[in-house]
Amino acid sequence: MKNIIAFAGSNSKNSINHQLVRYASSLVENVKVNILDLNDFELPLYGIDYEVDHGIPDNAHKFLDAIKASDGIVLSLAEHNGAYSTVFKNLFDWMSRIDGKLWSEKPMLLMATSPGGRGGATVLDIAKGRFAFMGGNIIEDFSFPSFNDNFSEGKITNEALNSDLKHKVASFQNKL
Repeated sequence: MKNIIAFAGSNSKNSINHQLVRYASSLVENVKVNILDLNDFELPLYGIDYEVDHGIPDNAHKFLDAIKASDGIVLSLAEHNGAYSTVFKNLFDWMSRIDGKLWSEKPMLLMATSPGGRGGATVLDIAKGRFAFMGGNIIEDFSFPSFNDNFSEGKITNEALNSDLKHKVASFQNKL
């Protein structure tokens, strides 16, 4: 059986991206899903002086090990001021110090959502442009707009958006 990891690029306890990642990963059939929470991987802010003085924290190694041990990745990025959330960017920076190709060519379903109509499209564009240089193998991407209007009780309520996500999940699954 294949193993995938799923996580949100957010540390909010009420993260809408975490809700989306839970739902999307539940659609992947015949896999073991390991849902990760960035709150379980606390890290100091990245800085070269910290790295020289203290080395790379264990939690950066642990998260990278989870990526490497998986067969695929489902990730939904939170968008803060048009870019990655600070907690995700910090984890990304620490892991890149261990392995510049940190995504390890694992098949990835990359998503973002927001309360607004663009659904995190700006952060998705940033990630799609950057991840390829870091070993990213983005099979599908999904921008989910107007989260509060289109998601309820743990699932997408807008049939067109739900159908689109299911199609993208199937494409991702075929690459595992």
